[in-house]
Amino acid sequence: MDQNFPKGSRARVIIVGGGFGGIELAKKLRHQDIDVVMVDKHNYHTFQPLLYQVATGGLEAESIAFPLRKIFKGQRNLTFRVAELLAVDTQRNCIRTSIGTMEYDHLVLATGSTSNFFGQQEIQANAMPMKSIPEALNLRSLFLQNLELAQIEEDPQTLKQLLNFVVVGGGPTGVETAGAIAELKKHILKNDYPELNIDLVNIYLVEGSPEVLGVMSDQASKKAMDFLKELGVTVMTNTRVLGYDGKILKLGDKADIPASNVIWSAGVKGVIPEGMDPAVVVRGNRLKVNEISRVDGYHNIYAIGDVSAMITEEFPNGHPGVAPTAIQQGKLLAENLMKIMENKPTENFKYRDKGSMATVGRNRAVVDLHKIRFQGVFAWFTWMFVHLMTLVGFRNKLVVFVNWVWSYFSYDRGTRLIIRPYVKEKLNEQRTIE
Repeated sequence: MDQNFPKGSRARVIIVGGGFGGIELAKKLRHQDIDVVMVDKHNYHTFQPLLYQVATGGLEAESIAFPLRKIFKGQRNLTFRVAELLAVDTQRNCIRTSIGTMEYDHLVLATGSTSNFFGQQEIQANAMPMKSIPEALNLRSLFLQNLELAQIEEDPQTLKQLLNFVVVGGGPTGVETAGAIAELKKHILKNDYPELNIDLVNIYLVEGSPEVLGVMSDQASKKAMDFLKELGVTVMTNTRVLGYDGKILKLGDKADIPASNVIWSAGVKGVIPEGMDPAVVVRGNRLKVNEISRVDGYHNIYAIGDVSAMITEEFPNGHPGVAPTAIQQGKLLAENLMKIMENKPTENFKYRDKGSMATVGRNRAVVDLHKIRFQGVFAWFTWMFVHLMTLVGFRNKLVVFVNWVWSYFSYDRGTRLIIRPYVKEKLNEQRTIE
């Protein structure tokens, strides 16, 4: 074992992943007589619902990230390590990481999800995902670099590619991203690029099912579609993507779209480490867990959040991959872990649906709160309030609020910076590493 990080006499709980679930679990174990170890490949927590605003220049990356060490400041029973999980050794009760091997008494996988390209290698190599801050910054650089190239491009076909923006996937992320790009076109590009014919800029949203926001109510779906059309987005439903070579997006039964800017938000899959039994991996590359989040077939390994699938009658495909699910699972698992250690009866998880919402742009949003559904300006302010309150850290809340107020009154987004130029080859190497 790693002599630099030996296991003490107290029970050790290792949490892999500093997302919503992992953070909630670790905080709830704060006053327990156990050792808690958190491992994450980044030293910060990412507020993923606002990644699209980083990608479209609305927010700086630092305003949606928060240092994990600062979150657990003063928590004496917790140790944090920046490391990548390489494999789980279930026989020896240890994990192998990029900085060494660590023993555990209980292991919690809160590794989250990543973009799912459904085995389409060509699309994976050329389309742009948006599941992390580095990916969002790459997107921002790509957008701005292509706009700069469009200023000097003389070939009509290449110009069309540079100015076509395609978002694949009509879920909340896809809808919000398409709306944000449309607002860039409407309020900003004509001022930043006066020589550019703004009518040549086209935004497409491609969705394989009959409607956008399929996880929400029909009312929300229809209104979101109306909002997108108002903003000038071409919405293509019932449309399958067959391939993308970096220049042409090939569609099933519709005309191909020449585009250098293709954002992939068509699906996610769980991040599962090596060493786990493939028999417990279910749809969406998630680990099948029971009612207390314990992975099937293991007595001391648990999974929460996007990487877990708690299959019940009410949720035959598992619970929705949203922050409230992970937070609720993390909170209950903390209680159950202590009960397990004390040989007390555990409590089964019951999901409390807090509703769903999505914004399509300024004064345009849709909200479903159980039987209460509303759209428009009030929904937009509701969306803003909920996201502000969910952000980690007072400073981040303040910075995001000030940015939003400034953008609302000035119709401007102030972070249109190419800090780190996008280079395709480097990005592919980075994807392999991550």
